[in-house]
Amino acid sequence: MITATIITIGDEILIGQIVDTNSVSIAKQLNAAGITVTEKLSIGDNAEQIEAALGRAHQQSQVVIITGGLGPTKDDITKHTLARIFSSSLVENKAVAEHVERMLAVRGIAFNALNRSQALVPECCTVLFNHHGTAPGMWFEQREHVTISLPGVPFEMEHLMEDEVMPRLKSYYSLRANIHRTMITSGIAESILAERIAEWEDALPADVKLAYLPSPNIVRLRLSTYDCEDETVARQQIEQLFKKLYKIIPDNIVGYEDASVQQLVHQLLTERGQTLAVAESCTGGTIASRFTAMAGSSAYFLAGVVVYANEAKRDILGVNYDDIMRYGAVSEQVARQMAEGARRITGADYAIATTGIAGPTGGSAEKPVGTVWIAVATPTHTIAMMRPSGTDRGQIVNRASAYAIEMLYKELKK
Repeated sequence: MITATIITIGDEILIGQIVDTNSVSIAKQLNAAGITVTEKLSIGDNAEQIEAALGRAHQQSQVVIITGGLGPTKDDITKHTLARIFSSSLVENKAVAEHVERMLAVRGIAFNALNRSQALVPECCTVLFNHHGTAPGMWFEQREHVTISLPGVPFEMEHLMEDEVMPRLKSYYSLRANIHRTMITSGIAESILAERIAEWEDALPADVKLAYLPSPNIVRLRLSTYDCEDETVARQQIEQLFKKLYKIIPDNIVGYEDASVQQLVHQLLTERGQTLAVAESCTGGTIASRFTAMAGSSAYFLAGVVVYANEAKRDILGVNYDDIMRYGAVSEQVARQMAEGARRITGADYAIATTGIAGPTGGSAEKPVGTVWIAVATPTHTIAMMRPSGTDRGQIVNRASAYAIEMLYKELKK
C-alpha cells in the first residue's frame, strides 16, 4: 500500500481566514489512484514547523504533498526551507522566468526582483511547470519517498495535480486501487439506522470498512476497501453488500454518492410534468435555492416566496389574520394556509411551506427555539407536521429544509 501525507502551509488557514479546500481536492485524487492518505496537517509559515512536519511525514508516508508558501514575498518561505532540507541551492529556471515575465506583462505589472524570484527553485528538484500561475510546482525524489510542493492557489494546485503530479505518481509507483462507494439514506436517525443494520454490519468481510456520515436528515453509509489486487472484483463485492442492505431498509435509500432527496423530487416532478411552489418563513429561501441550484428546475419550479412578517403571510398568501393572532404564526393552521396559498396564487400542483422559530430569541415554553411547522399541499389534500429542528439557527434552517423536502418526496411516492 502506498500512503500519503498532505501538508497545507499558511497562517491564514490556522487563524480561520480561509478554508483549506486544497487538502480535500488532493485527497480525492490520491484515493482515486489507489494512494491512501494517512494524515493531513495544517501548519503556519514557519521554517521549523515545515521541517518538523516533513520529517514526521517521511516516517509514515512514501508520498508527501505540500501546498502553500510559494509566493514572492518574505512570508512565503516554503521553497527556501525545502532547499535547506534537501541540501540544495536555489537556481533560476529560465523557462519559469520567461513565463512569469510574459504573464505579468499581460497584466501590466513590472517584472521586478521579487517577481523574478518566483523562478528560483532548488537545484535538485524537478520543476512542475505552472501554466496557470507564476509559482512552479516542485518534485523531489529521495529513495522511496517523493515530496511534492505545490502553490496554495486552489485552481493552480488543481491543474498541477491533474496535469503533472498524478501522471508522475502513477508511473513512479505500482499502484493498487482503493474503492469507496457511498449509499445515501434518508428519514432515519443514525442510531436507529445502526441498530437496524447491525446484523448486516457485523457480517461485513474483514477487508471492507463501514463509515457512518450523518448530516441533516441524511446518513451516508460508505463502504471502503483498500489496496485491491483486482478492482473489478472489489467493486462487485461492494455492490453485492449494498444489495443485501436494500432488503433491510428499502424505504430509506435515496441513492449513491451525491444523490439527494431534492434530486429525487426533481426527477419525479420533471417526469410527471408537475409543478412546485414554495412559501418560506424561517427557512428564508433555502428550500427554493436547493431546487433552483439544479439544472432543469425551470421545468417544474414556478415560484418561491419568503414571508417573514405576519402581514405578508396575510396579504401575499391569504393566511387568515385572525388565525395568526389566535394560534400564532408558528402553528399548524398557518403552515397549512401558507402551503395552500402558495398553490393557489401560482397554480402549482404541489407547494411546501415552513414557519418556525429559528432563534436565538423568540422561543417560549410552549414553542421553544427550533419549533418548525411544515406543510405540503397536494392536488387532493394538505398535510402538516411539527418538527423540532435543533437549537442553532443554521442547524434549524438546514434541518427544517431537509424535513420539508422529504415530506414532499413521501407525498410524491404515494
